[in-house]
Amino acid sequence: MNHKKSSVYTKTGDKGTTSLLGGTRVNKDNIRLEAYGTVDELNSYVGLIRSFKIDNDSKNTLLKIQEQLFTIGSYLATDEHVSSMREKLNIDENEILYLEKEMDRMEGNLPKLNNFILPGGNIAASQCHIARTIARRTERRIVTMAATTEIDLIIIKYINRLADYFFVLARFLSNYFDDNEIRWEPHLHD
Repeated sequence: MNHKKSSVYTKTGDKGTTSLLGGTRVNKDNIRLEAYGTVDELNSYVGLIRSFKIDNDSKNTLLKIQEQLFTIGSYLATDEHVSSMREKLNIDENEILYLEKEMDRMEGNLPKLNNFILPGGNIAASQCHIARTIARRTERRIVTMAATTEIDLIIIKYINRLADYFFVLARFLSNYFDDNEIRWEPHLHD
């Protein structure tokens, strides 16, 4: 019997290092890996949300977001000193405008928000709140990376807007599934 070696494992990272796109080896706790690893975590969560029975517009938007997150992850994983791949990755203002348009579309059907809301509701909306917090962490990791590595600011702007998008999507899906949002009312003591 002929056993073909899996292409999934290479064993090159067994000592705690990995290769960036371009071939440069870095430690696995490098901030660059933290940044693009958190993008990957967010992308996985987006796939989870897309697996729920939700409206087709939201599913299509989530798929577009996943594709954009793959582009961002590749951008962050590319050693710009060794490879010109970053220049070939298409990240632009149109992606941000698309998210804003989608938020406007969803908010058009939602009650006005005058309070903070508690994360939760149905399972799809709850997952959107988790994705929102992962997007915020992603943003923090990219900002940390930007302190030592040149990053196109459009990436930070996109991730910032994406966190906003997940907040609106959570509200939209709560409404879609007829769940009531629980508004946070501060309990102030004298």
